[in-house]
Amino acid sequence: MTDTFLEFNVRKQFPGFELNCQGAFGSGVTAIFGPSGTGKTTLLNCIAGMLSPDLGEIAAGGRTLFSSATGTVVPPERRRFGYVFQDAALFPHKTVEDNIGYGYALTPPEEREIDLDHLVDMLGLAPLMDRSVNNLSGGERQRVAVARALATSPRLLLLDEPLASLDARYTGAIITYLKRIARELEIPMVYVSHSLSEVMALAQDTLALQQGRTVAFGPTPTVLADPAIAAIADYSSLENILEAKVVETGDGRSTSLLKIGDAEFVAPATDRTPSETVVVSLGAGDVMLSLDVPRRISARNIIRAKVREIHDVGDRVLVYVDIGRTLTVEITANARDDLGLREGSDVYMVIKTASIRMMT
Repeated sequence: MTDTFLEFNVRKQFPGFELNCQGAFGSGVTAIFGPSGTGKTTLLNCIAGMLSPDLGEIAAGGRTLFSSATGTVVPPERRRFGYVFQDAALFPHKTVEDNIGYGYALTPPEEREIDLDHLVDMLGLAPLMDRSVNNLSGGERQRVAVARALATSPRLLLLDEPLASLDARYTGAIITYLKRIARELEIPMVYVSHSLSEVMALAQDTLALQQGRTVAFGPTPTVLADPAIAAIADYSSLENILEAKVVETGDGRSTSLLKIGDAEFVAPATDRTPSETVVVSLGAGDVMLSLDVPRRISARNIIRAKVREIHDVGDRVLVYVDIGRTLTVEITANARDDLGLREGSDVYMVIKTASIRMMT
């Protein structure tokens, strides 16, 4: 975990539901994961100051924002947090430029740490600046919402399921932009999601909630493989969301060549040019593992990898394999036992071309 930035210990009571959890989030990207109705947005709103807990404390960067013991309640506008809502919540009567500039204008000059031109360039918004937000796609609206939140030079960026209403082609793009923001601006993020795939793609650490209580917290790979979250996680939809560099476009053929980590993959054709980056998804259950090089098969990808970790999660087995970056593979317990897999084993991943899906 990175250096602690946000600490909380809160209780909030509603009819038939109570949020009662604590955590210490680092300066990277931390996910709050769990099914609908488990308290994820309630916790995020307590952090933002839009809700006040009944009991507890919240502190960020060493500054107390809420304390029931001392009566401290710092209002949302003085916390300097950016908030991105699931539905973008843009001003419908304003242009893209005016939406982004709104927060910037409210920020005192001495607190403006993010250059607007750099922000617009980073999120690819220059061609949209004069457009009405009513004429944007879902993915474009969310990029504008992220830019508006960042234009205030926030100390913390809060995101409440920003990809929940988007289809895959927009999801991949937004994930790419968020990773760039985390890398270049180094603003701590708290990312709420019910998607294991999004959490795995973005977050270094994860807090898993169930019925308002913490069931697991720590590095994301460890949490996602924790048997305690088997009851709330949909492993059947688990995908590796990966940034890949185009090596060959296919030049009119039906396939392209992509580099992910240290390995090259045959994938569906792309219109991107060599050296450009694309985002692809690969289902954890779409990968077969073999101890030997398979012969005379139709699958185009036979990738050598090393097993780093093996976890039993309910009736599933998650295998983390290394190809210069970590991928998650789902197999059965019988397959693991028959192959004699253990940490450090050398294996071959067998992947059909069609299992690699383009997201951008």
